[in-house]
Amino acid sequence: MPFHCPLALVSATFSICVLIAATAVGQTPEGGGYAPVNGLKVYYEVHGTGEPLILLHGGLGSTGMFDPILPALAAHHRVILIDLQAHGRTADVDRPLSPPLLAEDVAGVMRHLGVAKADIMGYSFGGFVAFHLAVQHPEIVRKLVLVSIPFRRDGWYPEVVAAMSQVGPQAAEMMKPSPIYQLYARVAPRPEDWPLLVAKMGKLLQEDYDLTAHVAKLPAETMIVFGDADAVRPEHIVEFYERLGGGKKAAEWDGSGKSTARLAILPGLTHYDIFMSPALPAAMLPFLEAR
Repeated sequence: MPFHCPLALVSATFSICVLIAATAVGQTPEGGGYAPVNGLKVYYEVHGTGEPLILLHGGLGSTGMFDPILPALAAHHRVILIDLQAHGRTADVDRPLSPPLLAEDVAGVMRHLGVAKADIMGYSFGGFVAFHLAVQHPEIVRKLVLVSIPFRRDGWYPEVVAAMSQVGPQAAEMMKPSPIYQLYARVAPRPEDWPLLVAKMGKLLQEDYDLTAHVAKLPAETMIVFGDADAVRPEHIVEFYERLGGGKKAAEWDGSGKSTARLAILPGLTHYDIFMSPALPAAMLPFLEAR
């Protein structure tokens, strides 16, 4: 399951990565810890109080990606951020970067923290992990928010797919001057694993996938969120919403007949800045808080 093209991310989000890197430190922040799960020591942070909300970051990123929107979310929820395998403060192990496996890691962190059920939000690569978590463990997912992911590989624009197909181990050295690598090097337990992470991510990017059969297994209350200048084609976004049960008919004056699925198209945002925009929590919170 691919995530955003890392080479495009380097050029498109330089200022964002500088912002994140400025807040990152080599020590474990207050509220952070490690969960022993599936042979990993998975890093997590907990902020705020209220109903639990788990945030899953994009590829080559870490929990710090959500720093700009964390205060808005933590004001209403107990927010749990997780560094996925080989990302951030979670060291790599000898297995591929597989969203179904990573979903099991997230379920393990929930058990470690005593969280029986939570709202889940995943962005890009983390969105695929969230998708698989909801399919594999529907009993632990209350509401699901998927940000900027297509359920088939052809949902990306063709030029995005072409760029993904060219990513390989050679990109690791090219990316070392970037803020993305600098942030990784500051927090990773083994910074020398950077080429391995990029190689694994490159392999994942080149794999075809089609999750059509699994869309119907997602929670009834699923929200999909995209920027109006996203890397995902508009036609695919509409198809995704329809497969979730939305867009079938007009709602009545009192809202009856309205689907429980939600679609948000955020104006002026791209695949590379949607995760830090205040428009994202503004769209998510009413959906999550409607009981």
